[in-house]
Amino acid sequence: MKQIASFTIDHLRLLPGLYVSRMDKIGAETVTTFDIRMTRPNFEPVMNTAEVHTIEHLGATFLRNHPVYGEKTVYFGPMGCRTGFYLLLAGSHTSSDIVPLMREMFAFIADFEGPVPGAEAIGCGNYLDMNLPMAKFLAKKYAEQVLARITDAQLNYPE
Repeated sequence: MKQIASFTIDHLRLLPGLYVSRMDKIGAETVTTFDIRMTRPNFEPVMNTAEVHTIEHLGATFLRNHPVYGEKTVYFGPMGCRTGFYLLLAGSHTSSDIVPLMREMFAFIADFEGPVPGAEAIGCGNYLDMNLPMAKFLAKKYAEQVLARITDAQLNYPE
């Protein structure tokens, strides 16, 4: 069986950052998949499911309501390894293109107050597994330590 591209990235050299994971053609359209890597794989503890779930709800709500990217957002959700998230956007984009969007989104999450959107039994299959304070902490950490001073090494996969 052919190995999928994401398993060929050297996760021992991968830093927290914002990467283009892949670009796919679907008919005449391009879909760009972004790797929003919040923790360093195999070096830092992974995020717990409650904060990942909270970031997913808040990030998806922010993105789908964004005045520019709302209609381009195909998917936002967690990686199974719990070191980050995938964002799929319609169109051809670079990591640098969406740094401002990610700064907005992570500021939104870091500053969020009130009930988490969709965190109720009728709207979510596991609504009790939420941790807003920790989600806010992790969003602020990523915004300050990665997005505020992002480097080329954090925008391009290691070779």
